[in-house]
Amino acid sequence: MRRRILVTGGAGFIGSHVIDHHIALGDDIVVIDDLTTGRRHNLAHHPANRVHLIEARVEAPGVMERAIDGGIDRIYHLAAVVGVFEVLRRPLDALRSNLDATEAVFEVASTHGIRTIFASTSEVYGKNDADRLDELQDAIYGPTSVTRWLYAASKATDEFMALAYRAELGLPVTVLRLFNTTGPRQSGAYGMVVPRMVRQALHGESLTVFGDGLQTRCFTNVFDVVAAMTALADTDASIGEVVNIGQPEEISIAALARLIIDLTGSHSELVFIPYDQAYGAGFEDMRRRVPDVTKLRRLVGALSFTPIDHTVVQMIEAIRAEGLTASRPA
Repeated sequence: MRRRILVTGGAGFIGSHVIDHHIALGDDIVVIDDLTTGRRHNLAHHPANRVHLIEARVEAPGVMERAIDGGIDRIYHLAAVVGVFEVLRRPLDALRSNLDATEAVFEVASTHGIRTIFASTSEVYGKNDADRLDELQDAIYGPTSVTRWLYAASKATDEFMALAYRAELGLPVTVLRLFNTTGPRQSGAYGMVVPRMVRQALHGESLTVFGDGLQTRCFTNVFDVVAAMTALADTDASIGEVVNIGQPEEISIAALARLIIDLTGSHSELVFIPYDQAYGAGFEDMRRRVPDVTKLRRLVGALSFTPIDHTVVQMIEAIRAEGLTASRPA
């Protein structure tokens, strides 16, 4: 059955891949995106009569009502400020995107009973570096004077809001905690580490590693994220749940940089930059962040995750296909 799907932030990295998935199923798409970080180019390969773009902020008056006019079967709320650098540079925008926009989505979705998928983030765990972070782990944040925690705390507030709308108004919502997601179409312009390093390697530049490089992360292929996200959207058992989505295998940032150098055939070297030089005084980071995906597998069955070297190769091929577009320093 042909459906109408609303994707906020649909011109962005993950949103555009969600749209690809639903276009392949024969669905029609409505997109809300103010194109601050999203790109029209990410939607250009679809027929104009299948994807309708509303260029606006989600929380602007009347935008959500305009988007659902004619009926919407499902909402993916992905609109957000992208990357740590943007959060530090535009904290008010981060708050507006994470609080005002989310409330606008939930209010309309609950009124009309629309199935809603909300993209939260592993940032909500804060400084908790437990061996495997399951959905009931504590959130541990630093002081409010450290802007980095604004993003985490506001996303956690969004989660409280989602669950409150579910409990009081029956909103059929699922909260997804996305761990580091990477793949084709991700920009390095906002501090995203894999595309930034791949571009540096392809240009023969030094790869910049923040801190000592021993901090570890779990990088999840965007195609795996979309597969898990859409499977959860199709699963009624996920309604009212908070679910991790992430590759459970970790890699240090220094090891990632060396892998990228090897796979690009680059002669680049690593340059280590202290956090205070990269982000400003007082910046705090986590030594590791590893997801427990037991709940995800219980809800949608067996899942496979793309190995990081395969994901890096995809990124290399995608960036080469773009013609080595110059990266903004980050």
